[in-house]
Amino acid sequence: MYEGYLPPREARRLEKKAEGQKNGTGAANMAPAAPAMTQALQNYLELHRHAVVRLAVLAKPDMAVRLMIAHALAASGHWRVHAEPQQAKSEAIAASLKASPTQTAFTKERDAVMALLALPEDGGAGLSESARTVAVFARLLALTDKQVPRVAAFAMAESIAAGSAVVEALGTHLKVDAAKHWMPDEAFFDLVRDKATVNAMLAEVAGKAVADANVAEKAKTQKQIIRDCLAGAGGRTKVEGRLPGLMAFPFRDYGDGFNPIARAAGEVAALVAAA
Repeated sequence: MYEGYLPPREARRLEKKAEGQKNGTGAANMAPAAPAMTQALQNYLELHRHAVVRLAVLAKPDMAVRLMIAHALAASGHWRVHAEPQQAKSEAIAASLKASPTQTAFTKERDAVMALLALPEDGGAGLSESARTVAVFARLLALTDKQVPRVAAFAMAESIAAGSAVVEALGTHLKVDAAKHWMPDEAFFDLVRDKATVNAMLAEVAGKAVADANVAEKAKTQKQIIRDCLAGAGGRTKVEGRLPGLMAFPFRDYGDGFNPIARAAGEVAALVAAA
């Protein structure tokens, strides 16, 4: 109901109240307005209207997909979907992520999808939570069947939880090659400090012979060899398409220490293989 507009019954009640105050009788003698319907009747109508509508939704899967996407983009009711916040634990990690080509490409796609939906710039700030869902749903109804999957893919991708088994399952199932989008940067090298891990990465990038020949060298020296191999610098032949197992799918860990990513990858390995 829009602010400033009253139903006839409420308007007449206020008129009588004003008339009573004018005549000196006051509002104390006025009986409160009866509700338009009892809570029981409201509950009955809500449940039966819900039952009728949800049965109709089963017959319209294309429309249901649009409704699902609307709830993912503008959560309301029983849906609580949020974009992954990508919380970095240091400024260096945040800067590395921001500068990555994958992050840049995803941000570009977000802007394109928002333009496709043509929603208000304020995101419908003046609307109720469920009305914002309806606003997105209305825009999705206007899109073609070829456009909707693009929005669906964005909504799903933006809400995948970082560090979850879902990431490991998708990366393995889709055979993601991170080497096409990522190379070790300074933030990565600064965070990898275990010498045995660095030597194992060197073996993956430059080969076992090079790793064995430099196993006694400092981690800093071995990291530089990895850089040189990836860039084709320092007299080293450039290595194409290789990257440390820490960014590979399936995930390849070094050592036997506890690693949440390795655990997540292990949990889904058999499930993905059976799919």
